[in-house]
Amino acid sequence: MVLYQYFVKLRATKFGNLFQIHKFFVSLHQKPYCIDMNLDTYLEPINLEEIGFVHDKFSPRLGDKVIAYTQKGNFPEIKKSRLAILGIKEDRNSIGNIGCKDAPDEIRKKLYDLSIPTYDMELIDVGNIEMGQTPKDSYFATIEVVAELLHHNITPIVLGGGQELTYAMYKAYEKQGQIINIFAVDPRFDIGADTEELNSRSYLTKIVMSQPNYLFNFTNVGYQSYFVDKNMVDLMRSLQFDAYRLGLVRSNMEETEPLVRNADMVSIDISSIRQSDAPACGNPTPHGFYGEEICQITRYAGMSDKLSSIGFFELNPRFENNGQTAHLVAHAIWYFIEGFYNRRSDFPYIDKQNYKRYTVPMHNEGLELVFYKSKKSDRWWMEIPCDEQMKQRYARHLLVACSYADYQTALNNDIPERWWRFYNKLVM
Repeated sequence: MVLYQYFVKLRATKFGNLFQIHKFFVSLHQKPYCIDMNLDTYLEPINLEEIGFVHDKFSPRLGDKVIAYTQKGNFPEIKKSRLAILGIKEDRNSIGNIGCKDAPDEIRKKLYDLSIPTYDMELIDVGNIEMGQTPKDSYFATIEVVAELLHHNITPIVLGGGQELTYAMYKAYEKQGQIINIFAVDPRFDIGADTEELNSRSYLTKIVMSQPNYLFNFTNVGYQSYFVDKNMVDLMRSLQFDAYRLGLVRSNMEETEPLVRNADMVSIDISSIRQSDAPACGNPTPHGFYGEEICQITRYAGMSDKLSSIGFFELNPRFENNGQTAHLVAHAIWYFIEGFYNRRSDFPYIDKQNYKRYTVPMHNEGLELVFYKSKKSDRWWMEIPCDEQMKQRYARHLLVACSYADYQTALNNDIPERWWRFYNKLVM
């Protein structure tokens, strides 16, 4: 209760003016942070023999299409790639799950052996960030490498390690001066005390407290009520964040698609998957998503033009059952890649000519809601009204991915809840 009261008080003093804070600090960084460095400064090559992969020109697999960093001093050219696998061997701040640092190569063993999702695939494996002298060293290296990949418009597929690495990924966007939305698949809200050291159960607090703040929205799907105090649910709502219970999400998985489509970054905690499907975790739960549902979510993520990074965290080989969990994560990555190469380039951020525009008057509210439907994919977005200054600052986030159900809600003269949440972010 004390923590809840603290955050509410903090919101009243800081978060109530979040976007005013954005205006001030972002004005100091008008030009995005750009870097051009040697990635192998922070990375160690992978050993194909240790992961058990042998190239086969007669029956090619995914690993045969990967441009892998396998020799120190011979780092491959990254600029021709669109996707990059990055392993991070850091687990010292993973609560109750020491050993998850060994996950990256275990996932590679299964991933490299899968079929090729598309022969147009341009995928580089940049190797691993080894455990630094301190966790901060590992986080610093993660920030630098992810920022460099983003700078070259390469989408990192991050293999953790503990989920607090989500914070390091967020900081990489901060270096780019980019305001983002984060989508997390997690049975808990990783909110800790403000004085608590960064760990897998407190990373969200560190993101929210970070100044200047580049977080526009945070969405958690799959939380389980017996792990989450009601005050924490109230706190998420007071921060204008989105939180969806496991049962609600599983009852209509298709409604997860617009939630993922709004995200710039996805963070997946393996403990969000039920133990029977993913036993390799120090914090397992008998309930959670089925393996097929996680793959559905990652395919949605891959298909989103807006999304630019994804991370898989907390897989711990010490609790593995014949490679079952690593195999599942490999499948989820396969679906992400397959979705990535099926993108429709239909995020209506700049050009709205290929969209049908629908205007729905809200008679009770005295305003009009504007919807856009893609002629390519039949996907929907709705426009959030705001003043010109806000439009310039948050243009990428004012077209909110939605579903046909939201449009139907508007036709019934009722403003969709999704619209209200984003609108309140701009007027709070």
